[in-house]
Amino acid sequence: MAYEYGTLKVSIDEGVAFATIHSPPINIMDPEMFNDLDQFTAEVEVDDDVKAVVMQSADPDFFIAHYDLNTLLQVDISQEPKLQSELHPFHVMCERMRTMPKATIAKIAGRVGGGGSEFASSFDMRYGVIGKTQVCQMEVGLGILPGGSGTQRIPRLVGRGRALEIILGSASIDAETLSNWGYLNRIFEADEIDGFVDNLARRIASFPTTAIALAKQSVINSELPLQEGLLQESLLFDQTMVTDEAQARMKMALELGAQTREKEMEIDQLCLDLGQVLRNEE
Repeated sequence: MAYEYGTLKVSIDEGVAFATIHSPPINIMDPEMFNDLDQFTAEVEVDDDVKAVVMQSADPDFFIAHYDLNTLLQVDISQEPKLQSELHPFHVMCERMRTMPKATIAKIAGRVGGGGSEFASSFDMRYGVIGKTQVCQMEVGLGILPGGSGTQRIPRLVGRGRALEIILGSASIDAETLSNWGYLNRIFEADEIDGFVDNLARRIASFPTTAIALAKQSVINSELPLQEGLLQESLLFDQTMVTDEAQARMKMALELGAQTREKEMEIDQLCLDLGQVLRNEE
């Protein structure tokens, strides 16, 4: 993949795609940025060399400010609104991030608002910075509503009441509150977030592709009725079991001391070591 865009800089390292937003002065999501994000998500979704995606910003104060108001003011409003039968392209892009068979991580070190927040809320994980990260869904204050999936995604992240405070209040919500509410997975000091997110992404990318993809799909299936979700989980589990990688990793884990008191105390490191040991044996 070439991964060449005007508002994104992309690098691939150890199975992780690092996509850095760079659209001065404040990362407004104008048509160029939207097209870049849309193209990037479509390309990375089918890139077999990528297991995890980290989206970040070159601007320490703004992740994505919000969608471009000038573009919204150019929308044709002469026709009577009607229910559509197909998803809007913005919704398609967000759903692509939510469902692609890779781990998707948003590193939100500064402000994010409007459509930027809606895009970020479609990622698997979000991390922020204490005293810096803020979310503002300002749309109601502008006379509209979050139309890029925010009214559907944010309640699923934080619950109905908190979502309505975020959306109807049109006010900035701080990192500590966002973490307590579940919008952010964790928050860090400014000099700690890069190391944590990068290590997490690389750790995930060291694991088998099939296990990552099917585990994520099984979590997505938690939106199904419980019995159906459990049946799907059993199927996906069986699909991982028949892979050569799973068989090799479980056997090697036992050889390295799994199920002994000493190694069970550091099982997380053993999981990380398996890939390197197996590669050395090839």
